[in-house]
Amino acid sequence: MKENFQQPFTSLNEDTALRTILEGTATETGERFFEALVENLAKALHTHAAWVTEYLSESRRLKALAFYLNGSFLKDWAMDLAGTPCEHVIDQARLIHFPENLLNLFPIDPDIAGLKAASYMGLPLTDTTGKILGHLAVMDTRPMPADPRIEAIFRIFAARAAAELQRLQAEFATREREQKLRRLVDSAMDAIIELGEDLRVTRINPAAEKVFHCAANKLVGHDFLHSLAPNDRKTIRLLLQDLNTKPDDQRSLWIPGGLTAIQADGTEFPAEATLSQFQMGGKTFYTLILRNVDERLEAEQKIRSLTIETEFLKEELHELQHFGEILGNSPALMHVLRDVQQVADTEATVLITGETGTGKEVIARAIHANSLRRNHPFVKVNCAAIPATLIESEFFGHEQGAFTGATKKREGRFALADGGTIFLDEIGELPLDLQGKLLRVLQEGEFEPVGSSRTQKVNVRVLAATNRDLQKEVGKGAFREDLYYRLNVFPIHLPPLRERGEDVVLLANSFVQHFSQRMGRTVSLLSPEALRRLTAYQWPGNVRELQNVIERAVITAKIGQLNLDRAIPEIEESSASPQPIAKEETTPHIRTIQELQDIERQNIRLALEQTGWKVSGEQGAAQLLGMNASTLASRIKTLGITRSS
Repeated sequence: MKENFQQPFTSLNEDTALRTILEGTATETGERFFEALVENLAKALHTHAAWVTEYLSESRRLKALAFYLNGSFLKDWAMDLAGTPCEHVIDQARLIHFPENLLNLFPIDPDIAGLKAASYMGLPLTDTTGKILGHLAVMDTRPMPADPRIEAIFRIFAARAAAELQRLQAEFATREREQKLRRLVDSAMDAIIELGEDLRVTRINPAAEKVFHCAANKLVGHDFLHSLAPNDRKTIRLLLQDLNTKPDDQRSLWIPGGLTAIQADGTEFPAEATLSQFQMGGKTFYTLILRNVDERLEAEQKIRSLTIETEFLKEELHELQHFGEILGNSPALMHVLRDVQQVADTEATVLITGETGTGKEVIARAIHANSLRRNHPFVKVNCAAIPATLIESEFFGHEQGAFTGATKKREGRFALADGGTIFLDEIGELPLDLQGKLLRVLQEGEFEPVGSSRTQKVNVRVLAATNRDLQKEVGKGAFREDLYYRLNVFPIHLPPLRERGEDVVLLANSFVQHFSQRMGRTVSLLSPEALRRLTAYQWPGNVRELQNVIERAVITAKIGQLNLDRAIPEIEESSASPQPIAKEETTPHIRTIQELQDIERQNIRLALEQTGWKVSGEQGAAQLLGMNASTLASRIKTLGITRSS
């Protein structure tokens, strides 16, 4: 039911109107304050509508804090300023009064049209700086003549509304700041502890709960000195006395040497710490910020270990270049590969023997790659390349200051290989005094870093290699017998290249292909003369020497032909005169054109079999042999090579 409205402003009693407004809003705050304000304003002025809004400057909209219309409240009312009388109030920042003809003046305002309003009065709500916070307005279906008394009362209402709105916004901003500060403290990775004047805990953040292994409700109210080592309790009290003597803006300090804190289970940990003081409500509080140094040291140590491991890998990749695969099909090599297959997935220690350059490291990597440790580190140590005075540190690491030059702590190769495989190359060069320590690692899986009394456990599989006869070294007293038997659990002997028959041809072609691609050169298939020289040579440096010879030959190649003149030692004089061929000789001397063609035929057949008889294209036989596909097809036809044969 509609109220019986009188003509606006008629028979206005100023005292009654003011008393109505003041009494109606005196006990209210917030949303209820604004509702009481507009309700009493509408009743005092006898208008159909009264409302108070908040101004949203970015969107140029008004959002009602309370809207009283015909005896009831509209909820969630909002409007765009454009084309409304309220726009004049906000833009001109002054009282605006339209006593009549409101519908004609603002025909597109839906609220005016819906109410069939005739008159309007509005006043901006501003803060102490003049910033517009919102506005207060009344509207009626009848004319609203100007009256200084009404404007005065209206300004009083507006002042009260502005004060309450400013208070609410300040309160909201304070709550928002407090919430942000709480989130900032709670999200900090360092432990933050707030202490009262009696040094009892008043608040902690989640990081402090984590570092002390204790829930907040167990620490709050607790005397924090009990969470510090006895020596540090006196330190804290002295620091607090020092803080109290400083100016207000300097009451914070870094605690030299840090503190030793105690977790809930009694475990101690070192911590970096800062201490500060602040006043609130006439009370003194302290803020202690702690950082567990163990976690930082552990992270730094992990970074150092990864850095060292990265350097090791770079060094090994540089040494390995491209030749990580095992190439060949001679019976001697097949025997080695069967041994690798048998021992790879065990935990047995392997001793790899053979002449220099036979590929002992390649075999060691093959064992690791086929083992259960394949996803863990493979760490190589060349015992012959490390000075005797540093090899213990290289093996087991050292503490800072353990010896001259040890400026920081360093992990050894055994620690880096934990969970994986360590390859001890040239094990025969290991000094006697270190052989006993190595034996302990093999038997018990533990060692002490240089300069430390701390025993460190490792789980490492050991692969060793040597070109020496260790049994003879044992007889001479140069190698420990017990270590020899501990290493020689599963021996693998690599045959020299001169005993691997035609593997030299396959290896040579593979090296030719690699170096020609790397140098951006086109080098044709090995000529019969080149094959003769390569197979006739005894290769004292084995595969490594062959690799170097082919690289030099590619560098000095002329018109696409390998140049072996400077690459390989001259052997014609020693092999030119006919000599009887022994039945067991693996690599016969080549005497005739027919023999050269047989070598070429076998070379091409091996390449075809290796590539599944694919002649051209990626990973075809032509690519493997380093020759043009059409040339290879012609040679296959000329030599009568067929798959069925």
